[in-house]
Amino acid sequence: MKILVIGSGGREHALAWALAKSSKVSKVFVAPGNGGTATAGDKIENVAIGHSVGDFPALVDFARTQEVGLVVPGPEQPLVDGITDAFKKVGVPVFGPSAKAAYIEGSKAFSKDFMKKHGIPTAAYGNFTDYEQARQFVQEAEFDVVIKASGLAAGKGVLMPTSKDEALQALKSVMVDREFGSAGDEVVVEELLVGQEISVLAVSDGYTVASFPAAQDHKRAYDGDAGPNTGGMGAYAPAPVATQQLMKTIHETVLQPSIDGMRRDGFPFVGCLFTGFMLTADGPKVLEYNCRFGDPETEVVLPLLDDSCDLADVFLAAAEGRLDAVPLAFKAGYAATVVMASEGYPGPYPKGRAVAIGALAEGTQVFHAGTQRTDGAVVTSGGRVLTVTGVSDSLQGALDRAYASVGAVSFDGGFYRSDIGHRAIAYLQQQATQQQSGLSYADAGVDIDAGNRLVDMIKPIVKATRRAGTDSDIGGFGGVFDLKATGYTDPVLVSATDGVGTKLKIAHEMKIHDTVGIDLVAMQVNDIVVQGAEPLFFLDYYACGHLDVEATRDFVKGVADGCLQSGCALIGGETAEMPGLYAAGDYDVAGFAVGAVERTQILPRMADIGAGDVLVGLASSGVHSNGFSLVRKVVARAGLDFHSPCPWLDGASVGEALLTPTRIYVKPLLPLIRKQVVKGMAHITGGGFTDNIPRVLPSDVAVDIDASAWDLPAVFKWLRLAGGIAVDEMARTFNCGIGMVLVVAPEHVSDVVGALNASGETAAVIGSLVPFSGREEDRVVVRNTGAW
Repeated sequence: MKILVIGSGGREHALAWALAKSSKVSKVFVAPGNGGTATAGDKIENVAIGHSVGDFPALVDFARTQEVGLVVPGPEQPLVDGITDAFKKVGVPVFGPSAKAAYIEGSKAFSKDFMKKHGIPTAAYGNFTDYEQARQFVQEAEFDVVIKASGLAAGKGVLMPTSKDEALQALKSVMVDREFGSAGDEVVVEELLVGQEISVLAVSDGYTVASFPAAQDHKRAYDGDAGPNTGGMGAYAPAPVATQQLMKTIHETVLQPSIDGMRRDGFPFVGCLFTGFMLTADGPKVLEYNCRFGDPETEVVLPLLDDSCDLADVFLAAAEGRLDAVPLAFKAGYAATVVMASEGYPGPYPKGRAVAIGALAEGTQVFHAGTQRTDGAVVTSGGRVLTVTGVSDSLQGALDRAYASVGAVSFDGGFYRSDIGHRAIAYLQQQATQQQSGLSYADAGVDIDAGNRLVDMIKPIVKATRRAGTDSDIGGFGGVFDLKATGYTDPVLVSATDGVGTKLKIAHEMKIHDTVGIDLVAMQVNDIVVQGAEPLFFLDYYACGHLDVEATRDFVKGVADGCLQSGCALIGGETAEMPGLYAAGDYDVAGFAVGAVERTQILPRMADIGAGDVLVGLASSGVHSNGFSLVRKVVARAGLDFHSPCPWLDGASVGEALLTPTRIYVKPLLPLIRKQVVKGMAHITGGGFTDNIPRVLPSDVAVDIDASAWDLPAVFKWLRLAGGIAVDEMARTFNCGIGMVLVVAPEHVSDVVGALNASGETAAVIGSLVPFSGREEDRVVVRNTGAW
């Protein structure tokens, strides 16, 4: 097979070098290539064709003439310009994304909106095309900011001011002074994240994604991370901070969701997705996407490929959509690369200086970047001239080998950093010291500091739920409630506890956490109010494998919203971080609520309920929080996932529609309870009408429901048809559009229905109580289901 690599940097030299190792590859062409690929041996050959849009026809003709079996574009600009599409039109396989998929790097604003849509962790941000709006955002931001030109700016469009004044000046330089030209037509202003950075290169066929070992690079030009930013002065891999568990988390929370999201949005990503991460105290967050291999990261990860791994096979499998059948394997050990640059870089630099390379140390490889072959000699032609990579069993060994071979390379005015890997060496030394001094709770995966940050974040949220009897302060050993302050004369306490069930699986998938907080409260307070009681206070329990502070805050915000809707106070809770018991990104929740009712007003009033009483139904908001194991089966049977467009609700995904929170009925019902015009109530949860309504009735009456009395909501119609669910099964599994049923005397029906509708509920007569025949199948009869 012949392969065409497009580009002229160190990345392309490394790609050509790795691909040429394949016994199945007869020739690797590099267009236009550099001095290194020009002198790499018979199997690698330069082609004097550029890679601008105007060069695409010549490249396509060359590939067809030479019967090239795979094209591997290197730089981002031709990918964004559509080079992959040009080759695919004539049937030449390409390992690289389409122009539409490459836009994930071509527009930082687009990529940030993509991350937000698909729940991928990233910094808070704003996208702006209007300078004054961006300026106002910066002035009002309560966090330090980063200014990014949205378009391609040759890796230089990111500014990191250290003050508010510097941020405003940086914004002006991009949007007004046009420092980066049209790349700054739109800017992203985002929160400055703090932590260690890593880069993860991953291969994808649009479905499967497999990653290389994480790398860390050095952007500053000089030792000690001093001087201006560059394209990168060196790198090493695998980064010691990128533990096996961290890489698993990155795969599950970022890489696979990103690939799945792009496919669902209509632009499947085929090629190398290069993702930059900041390892924050709240977990890994995405800094940016790139649509191609990084430089110098490529030069440090490719030498780690195992000898059994054929990179040409991997790339071709990805291009043909069968990556899952070809393993991406790596040898044990480390690689480190040192960039040698021209004097003046990253500013103006001289060209044409002769490059001499002597005997290299064992386990090292030189990759050319800014060089060209002129009159039989290799001379400098770029700022970053070449990279020297060493491979060894240890990181220090790899660095020692790389620097030994740096000493064998010379060109006038060349310079390099002598401290590549300093962060990693310090980290490894710190880890060794900690191992000698003993383990901490954090070493076991429990972050006490994150828990304390969470408490600080949710205190004002919880405080907003205060009511008579409590001030809703949290942080003590227990929640305190003063029952006397509520004014009850002879109260009876009513308690309830529950969870949200497998609806949480959808919240995990969609990264939407606040609505299930409302669900948790609703399940308890609706159960309490059916006994005539007013909910007074609530406590929640949140268990996870890794504490994601922001996700947990969103959940607690939902709990607080539910408490406000029901008039009860959130007075405490428990957050349990249990690594090993829960997978990363998963959590479970439970709640506990207490209410009070005057002894004379406890419901149901069994002695007063009899045949002839009327059933009033209150509309539900959707599926609420029961039956989701069946719902998930139906979605899968229909060939959908939770990100698919919703068949029953325009403008929403399946997951968003299903996460509609459970309706809370407390406030409209309490006045009717106190007027004693309601004899009993049934909260329609798991078990539907069949199991729930009889729980509040005496044994001598049965339930007669007229299904034509209300319209079956669209979600239930879809579930019934898509799942082939029998009507009887619907009635005993789902609420079918009725979330609460009241037992009312005929003379009070008009007043009750009127009051409920006036309060914003949708209430209607849905049936009545009749004498029980003695046959169990007549206990609950649902008539006229043909309307469903």
